[in-house]
Amino acid sequence: MEYEKIKQLIDDMGNSKLSSISIDFPDGTKISMAKEEKILVTASQENVEKQTIPSETNNKIAQENQSTEKENIKIVKSPMVGTFYSKPSPTTESYVEVGKEVKVGETLCIIEAMKLMNEIEAEYTGKISKILVEDGKAVEYGTPLFEIEV
Repeated sequence: MEYEKIKQLIDDMGNSKLSSISIDFPDGTKISMAKEEKILVTASQENVEKQTIPSETNNKIAQENQSTEKENIKIVKSPMVGTFYSKPSPTTESYVEVGKEVKVGETLCIIEAMKLMNEIEAEYTGKISKILVEDGKAVEYGTPLFEIEV
C-alpha cells in the first residue's frame, strides 16, 4: 500500500467516530488502528456529568499542566507502547527507586514491546522524585514514567 494512501487512511480514522479498525489486504498487508478518547468526570453535590474530551483538548490540558510544573522537574516519557517493568527480572531489585540519583544514559526501566525488552535510559541527570507507573502495567507512547528533579 502506498504511503499517501496510508496517510489518508490515518487522517480519515482520526476525523471519524470510529474507535478502532483492522484491515487485511489480499497482498498480505495488515493495518490495525485504534484511538482512545479520555473521559472527564466532573462532580458536584447535585449531579455527576460525563464528558468526552477530544484528543486536541487533552493535548492542551497536558501542555498547561507541564507549564505549571516546577522548572527543576523533568518528565521521562515512554518512547513506545508496551509493558513497563521496573526491574530486569522478577527476583532482582528495581533499576531505580524514589530518591536515587541518576545520570544521563543510566537504565531506568524496561518496556517490553512485541517480546523485545527495551531499556529506557535517563535523559537527565538528577534525583528520581516520582515513579509514575506500576510494575507490569501497560504504557502508551508518551506516557509519563518518571519525574526527575534536576
